[in-house]
Amino acid sequence: MKEPEISVGILNAQEIHFNLHGHFLAKGESVEGEQCVSFSEGGILWNGNLYRELTFTPLENEASFAVHDVTIGINFHWERQETQRFIGVLKLVVDEGKITAINILPAEDYLISVISSEMNATSSLEFLKAHAVISRSWLLAQIEKRKALSKKDNGFFSFVKTETEYIRWYDREDHTIFDVCADDHCQRYQGITKASSRRVEEAVKATRGQALMYKNAICDARFSKCCGGVTEEFGTCWEDKHYPYLSTVCDTKAETPVPDLTHEEEAEKWIRSAPESFCNTHDKNIIRQILNNYDCETTDFYRWKIRYTQAEIAELIRTKTKNDYGKILDLIPIERGKSGRICKLKIVGSEKTLIIGKELEIRRTLSPTHLFSSAFVVDKGENADGAPVWFQLTGAGWGHGVGLCQIGAAVMGEQGFDYNDILLHYYKGAEIRKLY
Repeated sequence: MKEPEISVGILNAQEIHFNLHGHFLAKGESVEGEQCVSFSEGGILWNGNLYRELTFTPLENEASFAVHDVTIGINFHWERQETQRFIGVLKLVVDEGKITAINILPAEDYLISVISSEMNATSSLEFLKAHAVISRSWLLAQIEKRKALSKKDNGFFSFVKTETEYIRWYDREDHTIFDVCADDHCQRYQGITKASSRRVEEAVKATRGQALMYKNAICDARFSKCCGGVTEEFGTCWEDKHYPYLSTVCDTKAETPVPDLTHEEEAEKWIRSAPESFCNTHDKNIIRQILNNYDCETTDFYRWKIRYTQAEIAELIRTKTKNDYGKILDLIPIERGKSGRICKLKIVGSEKTLIIGKELEIRRTLSPTHLFSSAFVVDKGENADGAPVWFQLTGAGWGHGVGLCQIGAAVMGEQGFDYNDILLHYYKGAEIRKLY
């Protein structure tokens, strides 16, 4: 296959301001400098004319464009807006009453930016190579999935709703007009806003065209910040599918047996302790490799605690679910995945009781932004007026925990493992093949 071109969703807004650095071709004319487009009468208003879509194609190799007020870290505690700069084509389309800005560029250029955006360029070369392969694999798998979905007539439903349950998962099927978005929902992509280092470019070049394969399919190579000591299976977080290469593994050097964390007693023992694992590290130099400045606002992630008063948790759940549960009487894990992550949680309230899931829905419901993970146990304070006065969650890990654990993989890189070892530790039974 040839190196594919990638379409990345950057921003969706009623009005978009951007600056063309260099000459771009748009509607048969060469344009440069500050531009503004706005949604008007179902179209894109630019320079007094309405268009269904607009494409700005660079006329010079060094041309780039800057988009103002791009939101990064959407719904996370460090959410903020930035001006971001990109190379390649800028395409503007109408979508759901707004304008979407899409960046089109070659896959390998995209990967250099993603790896520079996702982590620090001080990472070991072998870890960067491993990340280049999984980012490329994940990207190619998403393109294939989008093509397959576009051929189906039936809509994609990512939730199950009954009188007693609301089970929802969030995946990249949300995107229909581009391959991937630029935020953490897919892979963090900031164009050339952050200077890419020679080491990142070397890692991408050294692995050019390489992807993880399982049998004859490209692996949907998921990754998260910190697995908490045990990785999770795909079906716990997304649709009920089993991928053999996303099996549960202990994040240790030895082939340690995985404790049965689907059992409440075992999960509680595991989460309340801090077993040795690759991702159980307090080495700031390693952590800095993964966590950019705004992520470094987070400190404890291997094991963490959060406490809410009764008033706080009742208001939080009411706001997040748009349902009044009354006073919260209990939070009961109904089902856990193999890493101890809860995929079904019963919220017992004085006015309403409901089982919610999956992993991300639970995290969104129990935090103003995102709970670090759904691998947690619950402690309650004494009762007052028929309800606990506080709830404390003690948890493990950061993220869904499926596939590669970034903190663990960075530690492996520092300990001298090569990128093949790192990849095959997290993706059991997969192999690395060169596709282009």
